[in-house]
Amino acid sequence: MKNLQISFGIFMLLAISACTENTTNKHQGVMDLAVDWVTAGYTSQNAALSMVDANMADDGVSVGDRYVGFGFVWDPEGDGMVVNYVVPDSPAASVLMEGDSFVEVNGVRLTNDNRNSLGFRGKPGESVSAVIERDGAEMPISVARGPVQINYSKEQVMENISSGDADSWGPEEFNIIEVGATNEGVVHVLHWRSFIEDATGYNANAYTVTRFEFNENGEVTWVGTLSEDRFVLEQLGWTITR
Repeated sequence: MKNLQISFGIFMLLAISACTENTTNKHQGVMDLAVDWVTAGYTSQNAALSMVDANMADDGVSVGDRYVGFGFVWDPEGDGMVVNYVVPDSPAASVLMEGDSFVEVNGVRLTNDNRNSLGFRGKPGESVSAVIERDGAEMPISVARGPVQINYSKEQVMENISSGDADSWGPEEFNIIEVGATNEGVVHVLHWRSFIEDATGYNANAYTVTRFEFNENGEVTWVGTLSEDRFVLEQLGWTITR
């Protein structure tokens, strides 16, 4: 399904490009900026930070990948499983708060040894029963898995970039394949990268389509990507069972 999505995305990008050649000059400035944005993201940590700082609107958003889950983030470097972020409008948003600590999941007491193998993964709509500790008291909760999508603010985007490893930044190789703009000035950039995956040492490659929206000042107000995530996993030897 993921490969079908990226194939469709590439088809749509090429169709947009073919049908809007007359808009190229009109929107050339934002098209060039979109290409520079993608290039900076591949080039270095400093280049990526400078690009976002200078060209993303203060109220702009970067749209993360969608996934099926609950919508909370915890710090794997600490003890236990303490919630340090709850995604707005996610399934978890109605039951979890920052600072909640999981005690039990589906009847299994949580430990540092088993916390990565508890029953959080599964199909949409399936409920998980758990016990959390909040303000020193234990309380039961139940939440069903559902679609989750994180929208990052400009500040969060820059924090995420800053937390990366500057020394190992960027792919082995990348290319800008195609750029196109709609009559309304929405820009799509098709790009390709080849990289070495840290955990396996295997080389993988993937196409990505990045979509940009801009305000009247030419600043990025919306940016999101569609990439071949499943294809990448298969290149690294993972088996997709669901």
